[in-house]
Amino acid sequence: MTTSKTFFQPLDRVAIGLIIILSLLIGLLMLQGDAVKPSVRHFSWQNQEIAADDTSFTLSFSRPMDSKSVEDNIKIDPPLAGKVSWAGRRMVYTLLTPAPYGTTYKVQLQGARDKFSQKEGTNRQIQPFTGSFRTRDRIILYIGADQQNKGQLILYNLSQERKMVLTPKDLVVMDFKPFPNGDKILFSARKVGNQDLLSTQIYTVTTGISATSQKPAEALGKVDLLLDNKEYQNLKFDLSPDGKTLVIQRGKKDEPGDFGLWFMPLNNESSQEKLTPKRLKSQPGGDFMITPDSQEVAIAQGQGIGLLPLQADASKPRDFFPEFGLVEAFSQDGLQAVMVKFNPDSTRELFLLRNQGVQKPLLRTKGSILSCQFDTASPTLYCLLTQLLPGELYQEQPYLVAIDLKSMQQKPLLVLPPDQRNVHMSLAPDGLGLLLDQVVPQTTPTDSSQANMLTTDEGQPIATSSLWLIPLLPISDPSAVNEIKPQQLPLVGFHPRWLP
Repeated sequence: MTTSKTFFQPLDRVAIGLIIILSLLIGLLMLQGDAVKPSVRHFSWQNQEIAADDTSFTLSFSRPMDSKSVEDNIKIDPPLAGKVSWAGRRMVYTLLTPAPYGTTYKVQLQGARDKFSQKEGTNRQIQPFTGSFRTRDRIILYIGADQQNKGQLILYNLSQERKMVLTPKDLVVMDFKPFPNGDKILFSARKVGNQDLLSTQIYTVTTGISATSQKPAEALGKVDLLLDNKEYQNLKFDLSPDGKTLVIQRGKKDEPGDFGLWFMPLNNESSQEKLTPKRLKSQPGGDFMITPDSQEVAIAQGQGIGLLPLQADASKPRDFFPEFGLVEAFSQDGLQAVMVKFNPDSTRELFLLRNQGVQKPLLRTKGSILSCQFDTASPTLYCLLTQLLPGELYQEQPYLVAIDLKSMQQKPLLVLPPDQRNVHMSLAPDGLGLLLDQVVPQTTPTDSSQANMLTTDEGQPIATSSLWLIPLLPISDPSAVNEIKPQQLPLVGFHPRWLP
């Protein structure tokens, strides 16, 4: 017969002791109330490198928060203006303008309270939080014009003051477009020694920059051939804003009248699938540009601008603008465009088109409209124009102008030397700088220079070229125009572009 002394086994006694201890602890917690401090569980930009198209970050909290106390206590250093919205325990901070490049930012939050602390009569504050992120380095690309790097594609990191040559010496680069992630550059080039300017082939080259934080960067300077020139001449090309499609104007070598637009999907991931171009079935056209949504191409066709879908059968434009002859630029969101109207009196007129069908004239000139770009940081359009100089000799003088798209006021920023129509302009992705080149033409080319002779877009030989950086201030500031001072960069090259 079992006695009471052996009723509880050792394991039973341990279990009972633990139950008693846990019960006491639970009781103490219930008596003290909810004393656990709220905290930030996730910061979407933590240790990330962001670009101009990264416009908002989120903070996720462990419990519902008093929104005003969070908004009053969050600090970003250096400051970034933005607006706040909420979705349950998630706060979204949307930047008003792109974050300046080449900067490390710190996000701090302390002193904020949860949603129920005031009702409970407690001052339960959040656990202090500190996060950080940085923006991409300020990087430019250009074609070298000195003897050492003549015709090569150069990457220059302004933040680190470091120069890197991307392409080999046996290629003369003609034009290029960076991919949106900055990991590759799409470019056209001809072989050194081939004087035929229409003998270009299409390549990609790696920059040594990682496309995403999760993907390691490829080695710098890896060149791959995309399109050869065996059957077709490769003319003007464009890269879609999402980096997934190449659109190129091609002409068949043995049939001079056979030319048109082709498109080719680009696979940025490692794949054995062969990339092949497909022809757009549409009327022949002139200058073209891919739209910001990467789904259409705007092309000059006959007496107007047609919007063609990027698919094999593009015989019917989705939209047509008979009044205009050239597209200069689209805004990043695709809601605005600027187009050029060629008037019977030989003047050119620049119009702003909005997606509601509104058309507003911006300027009229007897000179030329070389290029325009929308600012990402303000409602401003920057344009390179020319004015005709008085006198019997025909001379055009380029100048840079900023147009406030709210007031429609023009503010001239910089006047360039006369007879330099081959000027290229590139606006920084954060809107804080403009790049310009200043080409010196070569008047008496020698035979030895023909092998890798550099030429402008109009085929004029280039002797050398300098690059200039123009820091930009908000044009609403009356003193901003007077303070704009171009800075000559210690680089010899032309056709500059910012890396996105």
